[in-house]
Amino acid sequence: MKKVTKEVYLKWYEDMLFWRKFEDKLAAVYIQQKVRGFLHLYNGQEAVLAGSLHAMDLSKDKMITAYRNHVQPIGMGVDPKRVMAELYGKSTGTSQGLGGSMHIFSKEKGFFGGHGIVGGQIPLGAGMAFADKYFKREAVTLCYMGDGAVRQGSLHEAFNLAMLWQLPVVFVCENNGYAMGTSVARTAHTTDIYKLGLGYEMPCGAVDGMNPVKVAEAMDEAIQRARSGGGPTFLEMKTYRYRGHSMSDAQHYRTKEEVEEYKKIDPITQVLDVIKEKKYATDEEIEAIGKRVKDKVKECEKFAEESPYPEKNVMYDVVYAQEDYPFLPHKL
Repeated sequence: MKKVTKEVYLKWYEDMLFWRKFEDKLAAVYIQQKVRGFLHLYNGQEAVLAGSLHAMDLSKDKMITAYRNHVQPIGMGVDPKRVMAELYGKSTGTSQGLGGSMHIFSKEKGFFGGHGIVGGQIPLGAGMAFADKYFKREAVTLCYMGDGAVRQGSLHEAFNLAMLWQLPVVFVCENNGYAMGTSVARTAHTTDIYKLGLGYEMPCGAVDGMNPVKVAEAMDEAIQRARSGGGPTFLEMKTYRYRGHSMSDAQHYRTKEEVEEYKKIDPITQVLDVIKEKKYATDEEIEAIGKRVKDKVKECEKFAEESPYPEKNVMYDVVYAQEDYPFLPHKL
């Protein structure tokens, strides 16, 4: 695995802090009804993404996930201003404002969504890996899902074929404990989700999803296995979300005290503690990172606010695929 150096810790801290503040800003503008529809925030789960990105080869590896998907494309190189604009429904967004919160997408950067159907991305991730193997691209697909999605039958079908064909895919369950609002203990006899891989003889295991180093180590092993022809892996990232399933979640299923307990092992705080302990940055430098993050979020908000909404004709242009459609001219 690539060394976890001073530079890596400083990048992790700035990236994760930006992701957190980006989501916090979305929560604020959602309340102002500037962002509408559903909104699922990633607060608390940042270490899973930070560790994964450290292990990936962004020049060829791909990522696909569910609808808690705003910061992943940013981590893979998509302009955060365009992500914010997409959430606003603006024409400058990643999908010209037509996808919204649950459907961020960037083929250019290898991020394939953003899927609103629970578990719908699991067989798609396996299919992307099949294509990579077929065309001998030596690329790996990282396919993420929540703990609620593992109850979908499509997971078992995808696992079976992924093992049968030894596909270069890493399946990752971000187990934040409650799916939409029901604890893992109430949906299955065993709470060890990673054990679902055992029925297919798929390498599997549980990982501390609040620590980016632990995530990076596990992901590196799984990615190298996939890239070398060793087939898929199933990892259960034990993490926690501080906000509700979505902005409309009243969170009656847990106590405020429980949330505060998990905040004691906040991934951002863990990284900052290492930076301070090893003297990787002075207090002034840490403060400067915070200011850069704050300014960057403001820049994203300003861009989204000032961007225009798409023209109405765009809606028709993306519905009809027939090139010589006689009623509406294509403009896209």
